[in-house]
Amino acid sequence: MSGAQIDGEIIALSRELNRRYGKTYYLASALLSSRTRPYVFALYGFCRFVDDIVDVEQGSVAERLDRIDSIRDRLLAGLAQGDSDDPIVAATIMTIRSFGIPIEYFERFFSSMRQDLVVNRYQSIDDLLVYMDGSAAVIGEMMLPLLGVSDQAARKPARALGNAFQLTNFLRDVGEDLERDRIYLPMQDVERFGAFEALRTRRVTDSFCDLMAFEIARNRRWYADSLTGDSYLHGRALRCVRTARRLYSAILDEIERVGYDVFSNRATVGSAKRGKLFLQGIITP
Repeated sequence: MSGAQIDGEIIALSRELNRRYGKTYYLASALLSSRTRPYVFALYGFCRFVDDIVDVEQGSVAERLDRIDSIRDRLLAGLAQGDSDDPIVAATIMTIRSFGIPIEYFERFFSSMRQDLVVNRYQSIDDLLVYMDGSAAVIGEMMLPLLGVSDQAARKPARALGNAFQLTNFLRDVGEDLERDRIYLPMQDVERFGAFEALRTRRVTDSFCDLMAFEIARNRRWYADSLTGDSYLHGRALRCVRTARRLYSAILDEIERVGYDVFSNRATVGSAKRGKLFLQGIITP
């Protein structure tokens, strides 16, 4: 890793993006060393910045696609030049160069961000996983060098954890996503459990509960698949990842606790439970 340091103002901005939009990740990142955290903030801040073009910014689909492509072009040009006038891009360039993150990872990320603007239904879990490759699994791969892992065998569990985190988001945010006319639950599963009407009317029915129970079971299998990745981690990095997994998987418990009502409730882990899980992350060897 190079000795270059990311500008303090950019770190503050990226940290705020982490704190505001990724409270679980932000809490877990506190377990990382002060040397590593700025780069994690920079990477998350960049991904959040691009994702907001999809979910938050106004404008036509064509305008937002152009905006995503413009950021991609600035990143590639900045990598060739070694810097950028855009501070968020500059911090990302420094992170990429400091840790040797393959630019191919970012190409996959941008591909999924573009896809999110033109695709709002996924027929099968395999179709969904194609999207998640660039929106979730690849983030796990990006994080490995920041966590001090170079063994290629660690990529599979890292991808599983990235997918597990995102599926948790999808299950928690079913109601919010419907407001954007998006459904991230595989349509084959929705059909299998007869839950179309429940989604249309935003009602918790027996069929919807069965669908959610099925997806949560899949989600927990992905968390279990990620556990083998812990053997590649040590010290603060291991504590960070374990804590993030515990905190995020606890959202599934909350979804079950509210009877799968993700239409009128946003399942969140209470501060007392978050504090307990965070403390476990500190004291667990």
